[in-house]
Amino acid sequence: MINGFDEITRPLTDYERDVLLPVIAYGLSLKVGKATAITNGRICDALRSKGYKITEPRLRKIVNFIRTSGIVTNLIATSKGYHIATSLDEMEDYIESLKARESAIRDVRIALEGQKSAL
Repeated sequence: MINGFDEITRPLTDYERDVLLPVIAYGLSLKVGKATAITNGRICDALRSKGYKITEPRLRKIVNFIRTSGIVTNLIATSKGYHIATSLDEMEDYIESLKARESAIRDVRIALEGQKSAL
């Protein structure tokens, strides 16, 4: 878990792993190509309309598990939503985006560590 984000980052519950994950993974496996992208909110709305209990932050946790476990391969996220990349260029662009965000987070951490002495 990430300190300060316990509820959002706690491990998957049995319900999330055994009930929600298979449904979400199947749905995402059908989202091949940019034109089929689906947002976090639309996924949650669709699941809730069928009686499932899900929040947007916990959906992100489930999708993270799906991606890091390789359950749905080449699953990327853009401003249009989640979808499966259909080309190596698209995948490489997404990886570069992740690297840039990772670097930006690191830069903030380093800056804040330097500012601690002012407290």
